Amino acid sequence: MTATQETTISELDTARSRFREELVEAGLLVPSSVEGLYGRSGEFEDIVDTIDDHVKAAGAAEHGYSAPRFRFPPVFPREAFERTDYIASFPNLTGAINTFDGDNKAHAALLADRSDGKDWDHHLESAGTMLVSAACHPSYSMMTGTLPDEGRLLDIYGYCFRHEPAVDPARMQAFRMHEYVRVGTPDEAIAHRERWVGRGLQVLADLGLEAEAVIANDPFFGRAGRMLAANQRNENLKTELVVKLYGDLDDGTAVVSCNCHRDHFGHTFDIRTADGEPAHSACVGFGMERIALAMLRTHGLDRRRWPASLAV
Repeated sequence: MTATQETTISELDTARSRFREELVEAGLLVPSSVEGLYGRSGEFEDIVDTIDDHVKAAGAAEHGYSAPRFRFPPVFPREAFERTDYIASFPNLTGAINTFDGDNKAHAALLADRSDGKDWDHHLESAGTMLVSAACHPSYSMMTGTLPDEGRLLDIYGYCFRHEPAVDPARMQAFRMHEYVRVGTPDEAIAHRERWVGRGLQVLADLGLEAEAVIANDPFFGRAGRMLAANQRNENLKTELVVKLYGDLDDGTAVVSCNCHRDHFGHTFDIRTADGEPAHSACVGFGMERIALAMLRTHGLDRRRWPASLAV
């Protein structure tokens, strides 16, 4: 790494840290003792509601009102998580839930370790549940079997968790995604992704944001992950809509993601099209907190000074 690159990274980290401080001082985010884990103020939630109004309007324009809504909790069965194969590609981002399942003697041992300042995690057992990594993940198990002739279209909104603590306020560990998921034939999945690239850009433009669509890849883990990432980019399976939060210091922050999964979930969840073939799927995901942060960064922290169409 050159001295110029190191300077740019240092300046970017400073800009991210300063932005976070401004958000906290303004009372928009409530920090915790864990990096990337925040409470949100009512005003921040009002901004998220405004964004969601635009997302829902775009969904109605694209699909009419034919997409049934599903709102899953941020926890789902480990068995379903295993079938997503997320642990194979992103073990470092995964969140598992453990709990105490012992008797009085085991509880006394836990308390003794805790009292002595020792680690007590080994006294806990798997609860059989996982934190949701992508809002669409809990939906696939409900589609096992044969799809109707027209496939399935789902409107999903919920909290996600990814373990990537960071100073950057746009990289939260707990965040919300509003997704439109299409499950059906290969052509239906591809068309869904392609249409939402343009419609997603329009949503962001309506919110006063300058965004561009870029071919991207997921942050797959390990050496094998580098090959998966290269394949994903080469086959154009992931397009991100990015906004530059820090000017020329960074390459942009992804605020919307448009993805083709091919038949991955069709195979692992045994979802079939009407002709018996493994179903293909695609989704568009709007990162609600990231879009809110992009709006605050673009329009300022005082909503009273925002463009008339967006101001309170």
